[in-house]
This record gives sequence, structure tokens and C-alpha cells, in this order.
Amino acid sequence: MPPLRTALLQSSGRPGAVAGNLEVLDAAAGRAAAAGAGLLLAPEMFLTGYAIGDDIGRLAEPADGDSADAIAELAGRHGLAVVYGYPERDGDAVFNSAQLMSADGTRLANYRKTHLFGGFERDHFTPGEQPVVQAELNGLTVGILICYDVEFPENTRGHALAGTDLLLVPTALMHPFQFVAESLVPVRAFENQMYVAYANRVGREGELEFTGLSTLAGPDGITRARAGQSEELVLADVDPDLLAASREANPYLRDRRPGLYGALA
Repeated sequence: MPPLRTALLQSSGRPGAVAGNLEVLDAAAGRAAAAGAGLLLAPEMFLTGYAIGDDIGRLAEPADGDSADAIAELAGRHGLAVVYGYPERDGDAVFNSAQLMSADGTRLANYRKTHLFGGFERDHFTPGEQPVVQAELNGLTVGILICYDVEFPENTRGHALAGTDLLLVPTALMHPFQFVAESLVPVRAFENQMYVAYANRVGREGELEFTGLSTLAGPDGITRARAGQSEELVLADVDPDLLAASREANPYLRDRRPGLYGALA
């Protein structure tokens, strides 16, 4: 099975402007496809912007809404899968969600953030209740978490036990938490024997300053790609052969003793 070239879009787009963000995503998809990528990962809440206050409710859309149709069309036109963050409207509830579109425009997975960060998110979103959401993509099992979720070891270990090969994490990591991208993400990849792709926002939105440092780390804990602190598209390969060899060599999952872990729940 050939490697899956994965592109991380580090951008905050145009906060509050859905049409403008679709244009940014379309352009990035074109650049990623031209570089041989089969998957493009955009940041948390990319469709609308993150720090947009009460506009979150106004701009929220259903998982199969107009913007989903537009992203399905651009994914098909460029011939690559796309993951993007957005506020999802479901009845009266709004979720901080991320959706995966296949290269033919099929909706493969939709994940709702389970661990909300800070008062802003708790005031505007309902937490999701499904911790492991997966789909098959190019022969790999891919899973989705969002930002703060990956900082909980239970979440990534749940994905490891469910067989996730590539964990996709749209994020909005802000200062002073750079260590999450620099240190925690590679450790999560190593301790769970998976690839972790972490695509961040960048620059200032209101009172928030996002760190950038988008990262793709391998199961050996080595960072395959890392962006700086400006708008950027970075690419790296997710190699199934390296993943299989790393899992054979690393005993973490084989040496677990679940009978001892009951107190952790």
C-alpha cells in the first residue's frame, strides 16, 4: 500500500466569512493536490473562524448543509480527501465538529468535540458523546479528534485500541501552550503507535493569538512535518510499511494490563 501524502493547512482563513474561507480551502486543496497529496487537513472551526463570539450560532450549519456540499465539490474537483472544522447545527444544539470528505465528495465521518476548552467553548457548544469516530481512507483507518481532545491520553488510547492508523486533529492551539504541538503530539503518536496530524490556526483573532506549529508525527515519535508561525501548507507522507514495522517493534499495546486500570475510570 503506497504512502498517503497528507497536507496540513495552517491558516485562520477569514474569521466570520464562510464564503471567503471556502475560497481559501479551495486554493489550498489545489496546491496540495499539485504536490501529490491525497488528504488535506484544515484547522478547528476553519469554516467560520474560531473567536467569533455569538456569530457561532448564526453561522452554524448541519453536517449536510450548503458548505458541506461546497467542500464535497472541491474535494472531488481536486481529487483529494478534506477534513475541516466547523460549527455544526443539530436542532437547538451547536457542536464544535470536524467532517471528513472523501476524494469523490462522499461524507465519510463527522466528529463532535467531546472535551470543550474554557468558558468560551462551554458557553457556545454542546459536548459530543462519541469518543472514537473512524473511517477507511486509502487503505488506512483514520480517526478524528479536535484540539483539546488530544491532550487527554484516554482519547488517543481509545483510538489506538480501535485500530486508528492516522489520527486527524484540527486545532486552535493558542499561546502559551506551544508545548502541545512541540512535545505532546509526537509523544501521543509514539505511545499509541499511530500517525498524528495536527493542523493549527495562526495569528491573532480578537484577544487570542494562535501558535501555528502544525505538526505531523509518526509512530516512532519523529516529527515528519512542522510549520512555523505564519500561514503555511506543509506536507508529509503517512507510510503504512513504517507503521507496521513500528508496531511490531514497540510493545506498548501488547504489554498493557487492563485489569489494573479500573481505577482510572
